[in-house]
Amino acid sequence: MVAAGEVAGESSGTKMKRLKVAIIHPDLGIGGAERLIVDAACQLAAHGHDVHVFTSHHDKNRCFEETVSGLADLILVNSKFTAATFARTFRGLHARGIEPGVLYPAVSVEQFHEPHAYKLNFLSINRFERKKNLDLAISAFALLRSVASTLPGNALQEATLTVAGGYDQRLRENVEYLEELKRLAVAEGVIGQDEHFGIVPLEAMAAHKPVIACNSGGPVETVVNEVTGFLCDPSPTEFSKAMLKLVNDPDLAVIMGKQARDHVVQKFSTKTFGDLLNSYVLNVYHQRIE
Repeated sequence: MVAAGEVAGESSGTKMKRLKVAIIHPDLGIGGAERLIVDAACQLAAHGHDVHVFTSHHDKNRCFEETVSGLADLILVNSKFTAATFARTFRGLHARGIEPGVLYPAVSVEQFHEPHAYKLNFLSINRFERKKNLDLAISAFALLRSVASTLPGNALQEATLTVAGGYDQRLRENVEYLEELKRLAVAEGVIGQDEHFGIVPLEAMAAHKPVIACNSGGPVETVVNEVTGFLCDPSPTEFSKAMLKLVNDPDLAVIMGKQARDHVVQKFSTKTFGDLLNSYVLNVYHQRIE
């Protein structure tokens, strides 16, 4: 939640429209939602506003570096999908015409450089929670290997699948789900649900990588199907078909990767994010003084 109120201030002898902004988030850890909160706070501060972040939990050993060193006037959500969820959940507010603004999370594209070599590796990065459906990546990769083994050539011999992400031994689901995934990988012979937004697809595209994602939720708003990656039905068969296209045509991955990078730079950079967020906040200010 973001709340904004007026604060007096002057810059270079000219009165500056500076706001006092409070951002509330329950757990300031290292997930995609937390990255959004940190970027929002930093960008608002860069635009001259007085920003305070309130949280019930902040572990200095497990947080983003930037975090170490009443009634909201504005409601922002991270995707159109989340906006629809907001309308269904807060029906009273929706009936009164209160609709949240959409502010897509961003990535710092400058930290990602063009790859110097190409080796086929499918990467799945998520928290180890069942709702993230990591089983899909493992089953799809296993199916891909079974299909590719019947085709000529050896394009898949060096292909790998890497499953990584947020893991906390204190969380029972993390521990249990990791063991379930290990058992599935063994059973499939590869050992050796809706996302409201998802920052990983943006980071992958910023790193010149095409993305394979489910054709629902946030990825529909970030991945351009057959341009920056593939949007598929959430089944191992459909995912393996998309993976096979990249196996059979390595140049396709390079072309899509370049298009993906350009897409993120244009629409999801931190500058675009900061400018849009600042405009939302200033609109609140102007509405209050009118």
